[in-house]
Amino acid sequence: MKIKWNWGTGIVVAMLLFMIFILQFVYRVTFVDKYNHHLVSEEYYEEELHYQEVIDKTNNAAKLKENVKIVSSDKGINILFPSEFDEKKIEGMVYFKRLSNAKLDFNKNIDLSDHSLFIPKDQLVSGKWIIKIDWKYEDEAFMLTETIFY
Repeated sequence: MKIKWNWGTGIVVAMLLFMIFILQFVYRVTFVDKYNHHLVSEEYYEEELHYQEVIDKTNNAAKLKENVKIVSSDKGINILFPSEFDEKKIEGMVYFKRLSNAKLDFNKNIDLSDHSLFIPKDQLVSGKWIIKIDWKYEDEAFMLTETIFY
């Protein structure tokens, strides 16, 4: 059987090739583990219930005379806490999130000897990081979320 090649046959062949092209992407995203697709947070609904606390902490941080500062350098990231507070009474966690790869996420406990917390560059991969600093001084809670490119 010989197929007569004309513009109608060309359109059908082009549509079939396009459909195969799109379906191979659907297959990769669905079944290949290399292209892992996941939520930004595994505990999305649980975090949503506590969102008013996040708003209150963020408002408390905004009221400070001097808020937490994040300074990026060639050696790493330095997180500077307000000098008006006693550094020994500051406690909390710093969360480093990488949206492109959840395996790179890590947390750092706030344990200060002076008013700064240093994260060396060997713990960081270059790219976009979301840094969430959740800290407490005496009985008041604060939070700062900032996006940086390291």
